[in-house]
Amino acid sequence: MINNTDAVRIIDSKRDDAVIIPTMNAGNVSFGLPTVTTNENLDLPISGAMGKASNVGLGVALAQPGRKVFVLDGDGSLLMNLGSLVTTSTKQPKNFYHFLFNNGVYAVTGGQPIPGSDGVTDWTEVAKGAGYAAVFSYDNLEDLTNGIDEALAAEGPVFIHLVVEPEIENTPVQFRVRGTRSAQQAYSEVTSALSAD
Repeated sequence: MINNTDAVRIIDSKRDDAVIIPTMNAGNVSFGLPTVTTNENLDLPISGAMGKASNVGLGVALAQPGRKVFVLDGDGSLLMNLGSLVTTSTKQPKNFYHFLFNNGVYAVTGGQPIPGSDGVTDWTEVAKGAGYAAVFSYDNLEDLTNGIDEALAAEGPVFIHLVVEPEIENTPVQFRVRGTRSAQQAYSEVTSALSAD
């Protein structure tokens, strides 16, 4: 299994001018993108809209075809919006990279198991069946480090399955560390950065 922060750090190190759209654990202030980002102006965290990061990412990818878009999704989030896989495949955005952080639990709500996390659901087969152009899977840091360049060189839509360690967020919501930007601020900053190019 891959440590959540390590996975996000590797992805961020390969971003160049990519927009990153994290949700759930990948967007967690304690162990997600906000702790390692190298370009916050191009980070568009999706929280409070579980399952919608891939939809937002698809819209950005279609609007910005010359720029890579990285969606950092959670297994529980994607399970709530499986139709987004088919929609993305139908649109065939060549610049779309969909990272799935598979930890088997709803980590930000107490660690309840995800339906299908007992081995019933094969996420790589789901993505292939939905029509993604390329599918990769990594379950350890060494393979991710050595393989990410190949995955990011593939023409999208690309699905990158990551088996990550569950990091359970048990702090009551009102006491959790919040990001430095609101969703509205992030949207405004990303929009300004994209329109400046």
